[in-house]
Amino acid sequence: MRTAQRLSRYMQSFRKWPRANSVYRERMTEVPAHEIIVVPAAGQDGHQELRQQCYDVRIEVFHHEQKFPLETEIDDLDETATHILLRLTPSLKPVGTIRASKGSGYYKLSRLAVLSEYRKYRFGRELVLALHDWVRRDAKAAGLAGTVKVRCHSQLYVKGFYGKYGYEPEGDEFDEDGAPHQLLICTLSVP
Repeated sequence: MRTAQRLSRYMQSFRKWPRANSVYRERMTEVPAHEIIVVPAAGQDGHQELRQQCYDVRIEVFHHEQKFPLETEIDDLDETATHILLRLTPSLKPVGTIRASKGSGYYKLSRLAVLSEYRKYRFGRELVLALHDWVRRDAKAAGLAGTVKVRCHSQLYVKGFYGKYGYEPEGDEFDEDGAPHQLLICTLSVP
């Protein structure tokens, strides 16, 4: 009985705070139907169109919203990188993207972007985990076993976000495209 009374009091106090109630409802909003796809490699069907959708999301987030120069958005890694796209279904509207590239002895996570109105659905989390899955599959296909490193140049204000997925800071902060960044490293196990 005491638990029921406490729950009743809690619910009554919750109703008194309309802002808290609306925040709670927003968090409980149903996640829109979506899919995450790996953009086909260069020369395969759909490569150009799907990669352009990734670029469109990145340009909206990094150039229009965050005011990074447009000329720095598409770089030399884009031609050889693996692009992962999150889009709504059935409309196929692109709302998020992330990019993976291979370095010498490591993988690199870059260009994680989710359109602002869709961030409340935790699509950034899904994209990071999709990239981790892709890294594991790619490393296994390459005959790697044990662990692999994933590097990320994180803007300072999102270091905590990456920390939730095992990324740890390494070295000093640095400037990249006019914004402070930190190198983060994650070690992934490869089955």
